Amino acid sequence: MRQQKTIPDQLKQPIDIVEQTTKTPKPPSQLRWKSPLITNCHSPDLRLRAHLLSMPLRIKQIKAHPTNFGLRLRKDLYSQRLNPNPTVIVLHETVYDLDSAVNTLLTPHPNDVDQVSYHTLVGRSGNIVQLVDPSFRAYGAGHSAFNGRWVFSNRNLSGSLNNFALHVSLETPRDGSRNLDVHSGYSPSQYDTLARVLADWMVRYKIPATSITTHRYVDLGGARADPRSFAWSELQKRLTALQLVCN
Repeated sequence: MRQQKTIPDQLKQPIDIVEQTTKTPKPPSQLRWKSPLITNCHSPDLRLRAHLLSMPLRIKQIKAHPTNFGLRLRKDLYSQRLNPNPTVIVLHETVYDLDSAVNTLLTPHPNDVDQVSYHTLVGRSGNIVQLVDPSFRAYGAGHSAFNGRWVFSNRNLSGSLNNFALHVSLETPRDGSRNLDVHSGYSPSQYDTLARVLADWMVRYKIPATSITTHRYVDLGGARADPRSFAWSELQKRLTALQLVCN
């Protein structure tokens, strides 16, 4: 994934903006996120580092339908200034196969409640499908917050973290289409590619490992469980090799 030297112009915004004021309804109580990526650290695997840095990335660019994404906002519904820079990364899973996920994001959704999108999809074989440029707001999480922060951007919907989030979704294995709490998990190729995608975002937008979280955590409705069967140790091992955690 090509690295950009500068943050896109749309995202150039002071970071000392006070977003949460008495005008803004507070999100429901939420336990503060504790990152599994910074516990039980091990030494970096230099062989794995060489593999990750040399592996070719298979990227397919497909633009999601315009109803499924939007601009990162500079003001909320209460006319408060917003910092639109991505500051959190949310991990998801597709539930069904990659083609099904792509078709959903290509389908027009004129109704606000039906709109959905991720910036990037990671297939079982490690292939990448980019559907929304990171400089735009993807609709990966509805009623959501991260560590007490959310943004109101739509009069018909609750607060959400989408304005300051990046969303990446892993293709679910075949046995994951059933409504179970667990499945067989993600492939080594997916973890390899996911680490590269996250590394690019972490460096480009200065996002720390402690701000990589899950849809399950940020969802305030309690209905989301993804990504199920996610092995944090596999991601930690790769990000450690890339010297992005446990340094």
